[in-house]
Amino acid sequence: QLQASGGGLVQTGDSLRLSCAASSRTVSRWLMGWFRQAPGKEREFVASVTWSNSSPYYADSVKGRFTISRDSGKNTMYLQMSNLEVEDTAVYYCATGPRARVGDFSSYDYWGQGTEVTVSS
Repeated sequence: QLQASGGGLVQTGDSLRLSCAASSRTVSRWLMGWFRQAPGKEREFVASVTWSNSSPYYADSVKGRFTISRDSGKNTMYLQMSNLEVEDTAVYYCATGPRARVGDFSSYDYWGQGTEVTVSS
C-alpha cells in the first residue's frame, strides 16, 4: 500500500526529499511515519505526522533539519531533509496503520519497501 521514493547519493550539507505514496485512501486518517535503518543498526524512528498535518514529531537527531508533511489530496507523505550528515545514511521506510503510535515501530502495520539515502563526506 505504501511506496517510498526519492533516495539517492548526496554530499554532506545537501538536501533531499523523500516521498511516500499510499495506494489506498484508507490510510488518510492514520498517523504516518518515517523510520530508518543504517547498516548494522536497528531501525529507528525519524518523524511522524497526523492525518491533518498537525503534531509533527521528530527524533532529536533530525530536529531542525528534517520536515515531515503530507498532502491528503495526493495521498502522499514527504520528508524534506536538509543539511544532511553522514550519520543520516540509511534505508528510509515509511509506515502507517490504524494502531500507529509515534516512535513505536511495532505499532505500524503497513510498510513501504524502503528508499536508500547515502550521504558522503
